[in-house]
Amino acid sequence: MAGSRYQYVKTFELPDPILPGTFMVLRIDGHAFHRLSEVHKFAKPNDERALQLMDHAARDVMNEYKDIVLAFGESDEYSFLFRKSTALYNRRQAKIVTTLTSLFTSSYVFNWSKYLPDTPLEYPPSFDGRIVVYPSQKEIRDYFSWRQADTHINNLYNTIFWALVQQGGETTTQAHATLRGTVSGTKNEMLHSRFGINYNTIPARYRKGSVLVQERVCASCAPSTQLPPASSDDLASIATETQGTPQQPEQAPSGSSRQKASKKAHALTKIELHHCDIIGDEFWDQRPYLLAE
Repeated sequence: MAGSRYQYVKTFELPDPILPGTFMVLRIDGHAFHRLSEVHKFAKPNDERALQLMDHAARDVMNEYKDIVLAFGESDEYSFLFRKSTALYNRRQAKIVTTLTSLFTSSYVFNWSKYLPDTPLEYPPSFDGRIVVYPSQKEIRDYFSWRQADTHINNLYNTIFWALVQQGGETTTQAHATLRGTVSGTKNEMLHSRFGINYNTIPARYRKGSVLVQERVCASCAPSTQLPPASSDDLASIATETQGTPQQPEQAPSGSSRQKASKKAHALTKIELHHCDIIGDEFWDQRPYLLAE
């Protein structure tokens, strides 16, 4: 930047580096999406097209920023986990939040017509973003458990709520009153007895959310497997109880260090979409690299 007598104004800018050696999670949320879903007549309780559009926007972010190793999406939100050692934008919080939230938003708008071709976009949707810093693997595991448990709780409520409205003839006010104070077991029983719906047969996307993960694809890595689904009771129980790293400059490698570098170079990844349990240990045990340095 060219020097001038006005350059002193830069001294008013505050540095905002994120603490090194910690995990970063960026959560992006739709702003006023209740109105957006009403104006564009999203299907209730879940609109498959809108959820696929969210997945597309999240994948675009992960394709652009390789230090994101995991993302979890539900409804109008997505959470992104960065590699612990990431030095993206020198870990400047505002730069990361604004740039990635902007990319997510622009991808959402750009790809709208691919997923909702018969629904013109009536006005520009927007998203907000925030970064939360966590000290250890435990908090990261608990964070994503919290988000998936929240997915189950919200989806169970919305499923029975809209069944009462669409099939039971109740108004939205009456449906809210019917469900006030009910627990998950009561909601499940109501779904089955009144509407013949077995909650566990509802598509896993709606019950468990979307999991985008950088899967290892090198020959020496075990192939990814679809994980067995956790039951809605398991998720409800947990919810109740809890209510691009840049490569460092390498010294001249030799011997075993050369072999390690070669193996690392071949440890390629690809982004895979799952709708699986991430509360239990199996998902994480199969992918220890997600929480590594």
